[in-house]
Amino acid sequence: MPFNIIRDDIVRLKVDAIVNAANAGLKQGGGVCGRIFEAAGADKMTKACDAIGWCNPGEAVITPGFKLPAKHVIHTVGPIWQSGNQDEESVLRSAYRSSLELASKYKLESIAFPLISSGSFGYPYDQALAVALDEINRYLFDHDMQVTLVMFDATAAALGFKLRHDLRSYIDDHYVAEHLDLNQVKDRYDQYLISKQQREAATRPKPSRDDNAPSVPPYQVNALDYRIVFPKEKTFSEALLNLIDQKGMTDVETYKRSNIDRRHFSKIRSNVNYIPSKSTVLALAIGLRLTAKDAQDLLARAGFAFSPCDKRDLIVRYFIEREEYDITRVNTALYDFDQGLLGG
Repeated sequence: MPFNIIRDDIVRLKVDAIVNAANAGLKQGGGVCGRIFEAAGADKMTKACDAIGWCNPGEAVITPGFKLPAKHVIHTVGPIWQSGNQDEESVLRSAYRSSLELASKYKLESIAFPLISSGSFGYPYDQALAVALDEINRYLFDHDMQVTLVMFDATAAALGFKLRHDLRSYIDDHYVAEHLDLNQVKDRYDQYLISKQQREAATRPKPSRDDNAPSVPPYQVNALDYRIVFPKEKTFSEALLNLIDQKGMTDVETYKRSNIDRRHFSKIRSNVNYIPSKSTVLALAIGLRLTAKDAQDLLARAGFAFSPCDKRDLIVRYFIEREEYDITRVNTALYDFDQGLLGG
């Protein structure tokens, strides 16, 4: 996917470039910077950085990756936090933007960032993350690049207290325990259909051959609509393209807002019988700003449904029901709850 958040050690990633949260003198430091120097080969990296000499806050320079799996290291200097009154945010934004522009200049296709300035430079974690997500997302809307944001430790704290609390409450209210599997749901649903058909049989004539198929009413589990409909008039691809036209969106807007790779989207468009993954469909539901009903219909055309047993589904539905369609914010929430991200 064009943008991803992972929990890993950045020095292990095989990408075109990893970003070093550097100091202005480009000297080996602690934290991410120290690990990058050691993994690359401290002598060679020190020599390359000394040849450059200096990097101002908000700017970026590039060196080879040497012994790293990454081909290059982009060194950028973030701001030192001083209570937020010294233009720290604009400098931090510039650090991300300068790194991305440098990667584009060198025609790099994939880049991985640490969370710049959030370590020894003291930038508050949640604010540093918000800047990173926003600036990366802005850049990707106009450029094609695979960008990964790498969290080294297990602390997410990405959402802020209120949103985390609201999401936990929503999940608690709607989540169906794993032991209530889909077979049990289906049995209860079948019983509902049989009961409904028996009631209706007494008040209407015997249906003709053309209208013999029973209607499929909504069935709710913990307030979630669990209806599964398999419409025959359009394939998933045809329905998707129709939705894009109805929304007045371009293809580029669609795959950018859905965090879907351009080449992947091209496959969906060119193959009328293309069957996507559920992650892709959920991402498109966010990117197209669908209602819960329309999202459910799009899922059904690909053979899926919102599941009350899947926390990722519940989190995505939470945002859809509140008409919040920022794919980066949705993915941040999914990351914070250890769920797979949307896109592809």
